[in-house]
Amino acid sequence: MKDKTILITGGAGFIGSNFIPYFLENYKSTKIINLDKLTYAGELSNLETIASHSNYTFIKGDICDRALIENLFETYNFDAIFHFAAESHVDNSIKHPDAFIKTNIFGTFNLIDVAKNHWMEAANTFKAGCEAKRFHHISTDEVYGTLGETGLFTEETAYAPNSPYSASKASSDFIVRSYFHTYGMNVVTTNCSNNYGPKQHDEKLIPTIIRKAINGEQIPIYGNGKNIRDWLYVLDHCKGIDLVFTNGISGETYNIGGHNERDNLYIANKICELLDHIKPKQDSYKKQISFVKDRPGHDFRYAIDASKIENQLHWKADENFETGIKKTIDWYLDKYKNV
Repeated sequence: MKDKTILITGGAGFIGSNFIPYFLENYKSTKIINLDKLTYAGELSNLETIASHSNYTFIKGDICDRALIENLFETYNFDAIFHFAAESHVDNSIKHPDAFIKTNIFGTFNLIDVAKNHWMEAANTFKAGCEAKRFHHISTDEVYGTLGETGLFTEETAYAPNSPYSASKASSDFIVRSYFHTYGMNVVTTNCSNNYGPKQHDEKLIPTIIRKAINGEQIPIYGNGKNIRDWLYVLDHCKGIDLVFTNGISGETYNIGGHNERDNLYIANKICELLDHIKPKQDSYKKQISFVKDRPGHDFRYAIDASKIENQLHWKADENFETGIKKTIDWYLDKYKNV
């Protein structure tokens, strides 16, 4: 990646804002252009530590704006794209699916189509000097639908999305796949399990549990709390993305999971237990846990088989849930201390 210029979309969001500082630290001569629309999930304060970095430029803009994307390619002649930008809040997709269809499907098409036109002469023919230019699409395990009590999602699992969010992400995955098979573009896709860690939006499950707990409010858990997710610490995800981009085979998909299956009630109880030690009060925080009506189409269980990236690219998660959640709680307690 020496002396390269890369475009990161959605870099002010949760995963992107963890990835950018990681990438700048590990690739010191690479220039990053961060394009973000700054919707509710984009937060520039997440990037304060690198805002004035000489190799970092922020541009506010929408991936659906074709003229803007064209102009950015003309200006910066990107060597690579890391495509994080997406509408990703499932509850919001149930209420306002149109925004998810537009950003996740049309926005992805817009981005990869402009990239193709700048990097390729024709199908399977790269312009001189563009042979190594790569489009990395970041996606989710939710495209696979739901699992029963056993089994794991692999890269061969048939897609069966159940929410407008996951359907829009599935569509974007297929668009990227089609540009490899039709045009021979150099693309890779990663599908990750549930991320957690610093800088996640306050509305998500783990930040909500922490915030509600320390504010003395009821901690809302959907249904009976038995929905299971495979939890991946965000920095482990960033390292996996880096490995796939650098060493992954063009046209391939790699699942990144944390081997940390936990149900939502366990998550709430574990956070409350840790808060009882870190920030004790008269009653246990567990007494604030309450159950609310389940959301429509709530998938029961997700779990990823990450053996492909582990065996082929030698990726390994550094954090298990219990170590990662302690770091996460510490970060949010610092964030919320003056709120």
